[in-house]
Amino acid sequence: MATSDDEMHRLAAQVAADMTPDQRQAFLDAALGRSTGLFENALHAQAPVLPEAPTGVRGFRVRLDLRDAKPPVWRRLELPGDLTLDRVHLVIQAAMGWTDSHLHRFRTGSDYGSPHFITPFDVEEGDGMLEGSVRLDQVLSNKGDGLWYEYDFGDSWEHVLEVEAVLDEPPAQPRCTAGRMACPPEDCGGIGGYTELAEWVRAGSDPASVPDPFEDAAQARGWLPLGWDPDRFDLAEANDALTAALAPPVPVAPELAALREILERRGDLSLTHMLAEAATHRMTEVSEEDAVRILEPYAVLLDVIGDGVRLTGAGYLPPAVVQQLAERTGVTDWWIGKANREDLTWPIALLRDSARALGLVSVRSGRLAPSAIARRSRDQPLALWRHIVSKLPLGRSEFDRDAGWLTLAVVGAGAPAENWEGEIQDLLLGLGWRSVAGPYENLVRVVTPTLDVLDLLAGKTRRGRLSGTDAAVAATARAAIGPESVPE
Repeated sequence: MATSDDEMHRLAAQVAADMTPDQRQAFLDAALGRSTGLFENALHAQAPVLPEAPTGVRGFRVRLDLRDAKPPVWRRLELPGDLTLDRVHLVIQAAMGWTDSHLHRFRTGSDYGSPHFITPFDVEEGDGMLEGSVRLDQVLSNKGDGLWYEYDFGDSWEHVLEVEAVLDEPPAQPRCTAGRMACPPEDCGGIGGYTELAEWVRAGSDPASVPDPFEDAAQARGWLPLGWDPDRFDLAEANDALTAALAPPVPVAPELAALREILERRGDLSLTHMLAEAATHRMTEVSEEDAVRILEPYAVLLDVIGDGVRLTGAGYLPPAVVQQLAERTGVTDWWIGKANREDLTWPIALLRDSARALGLVSVRSGRLAPSAIARRSRDQPLALWRHIVSKLPLGRSEFDRDAGWLTLAVVGAGAPAENWEGEIQDLLLGLGWRSVAGPYENLVRVVTPTLDVLDLLAGKTRRGRLSGTDAAVAATARAAIGPESVPE
């Protein structure tokens, strides 16, 4: 089948997006004939030529359409003309319902070889006009003008912003005034995959006609966003998402703010969104009742060891103590086998190590004993809780600090416990952490003492496997990520 020039431009742009300059040159050297010219045009698109920014600010009523979607997926937006394109990107993501998990690009025309603007992610690959330096009213001025936006160069979600009206009075903030249809799920295979999924859901999710690549209906429904309905659009939700996306950065502890900045420079706003979500939950304190509940494992440990317990010659807790801890913390309700050896009962070993890292116990002359703060706070659960918050995140190594802060962000945002490790791992990968070798070199193990503490607070000794969200545990994480530590 013949391939059109426009399709070749599109292919060139997508291939080029993942290439270094040297790889691009090698590819061009290897390309032949007609294709070479098309790839050169796509790789060396003419830089945009823009007028000076207007002295006055007008607004625009625009329609944002997802191209080739049938029935149409669209949003009507009112935008101030002085909005820079990096902010327009946030508006598109929020109003449509995307998760900002992939690269994007603005173009001045529908053709893939049209002049385009670069993102911070592109800066290392070459020169260009940075989208954050360009105002919307420099690329749009009259009714009918358009701006093209591509998101996710794999699925290639093409959008067009077309001016429906020029507003003499710009809106104070971007707002969505109308729309139709839900945003497609991320990573579903572009327009073709989305169309098949939408038709399947509309037809009642028939198990006999599950679309590729799913094996069965249960797998497909589990992969789709919860409650996803292709025909649903909620205007209030769209505007709430816009407000959250455009809110100023949430003040957080300096170490965490530095991690957010690194990810933002790489075009990854997932941590930014998490911290904004955490800020919407005002609760950063817990009640005395909740403190008693979530601190139970540590309270049991302090009660069992009393003024101190002599360790075995190998440095472990005596079997009788391990057994008592396992019974009182709920481990024996789900543990298989005897729970009387610390080295073979990881929840008890985890509890002891965690308590020591938090400064609640110490080992001296072969005895495990409570610290001074633990003795003072033994009957003051809120004081003990504040002490724990003041110690988070735990660890001194660079990895433990990074992983600890990210753990607090994930938990503080209200993520259910069954998703903690996956979300922390994604953030660590975004920062560049990887396994050192082996078949899992593109993964990273989420092993951090901060996560151990939050697991214990969430009830891991009683349940073994955690799920859902505990408001008091989330509040504990939020209290730790604020710009100032919670005083003891």
